[in-house]
Amino acid sequence: MMSGYMQQKKELVDAILMLERAEVIDFNGHFSWRFPGQDHMLINSGASVRSALTVDDIVTIDFDGNLIEGDVAPPMEFHIHSEIYRKRPDVNSVVHTHPTWSTLFSMTGNAVKPVIMQASVLGEIQRFPKTVSINTRPLGEELAECLGAHRVAMLKSHGAVIAAEGILEAFVLAFYLEENAHRQYLAQQIGEPMVLSPEQIETISRNLWKPKLLQKVWAYHAGKIRA
Repeated sequence: MMSGYMQQKKELVDAILMLERAEVIDFNGHFSWRFPGQDHMLINSGASVRSALTVDDIVTIDFDGNLIEGDVAPPMEFHIHSEIYRKRPDVNSVVHTHPTWSTLFSMTGNAVKPVIMQASVLGEIQRFPKTVSINTRPLGEELAECLGAHRVAMLKSHGAVIAAEGILEAFVLAFYLEENAHRQYLAQQIGEPMVLSPEQIETISRNLWKPKLLQKVWAYHAGKIRA
């Protein structure tokens, strides 16, 4: 059964490689995909080298972290994924990133605000107030509660968590979050950046949240890792 999900494994590998190249994921970070209708997920192993990932680095675990397929332990923070999946049946992919620019905002207590059009699809960004490794189920439950029905949560001084319908959507949101934060930071060096209004967010997000436009972002970054 598990071998039938090779396409999802390949997509996870490509997504992680692309995020690593874009400096959104570093030597840590993890990306998962939920098996439809099951309490199982695909996720990169804790020991995997994020800059040289292969499908052999993708393991299958249950929501308690037990290995179903593979012989390398999952990341200690698999609870981020499992507890969001338990709480959110609409979510089929979760990524925990360690981005440079957006993490600066969580380190200083400043909010990441929608200053570029692509940020309109991020939704309301939640802020998890603890600086900890989410390596226990109770902490995972706290994070899932903090995320609620939203797509993005910033972890204080520790990166971001993105929850979405699928691998493509989670990847694009992770990149948009970092791109927005980078430009927000740069704009603040010369003035006060203009923030999108709720009306702008509603209109722009409706235009941008389309499969062909999300795929365009994926294809752009895929070209970089294959060049």
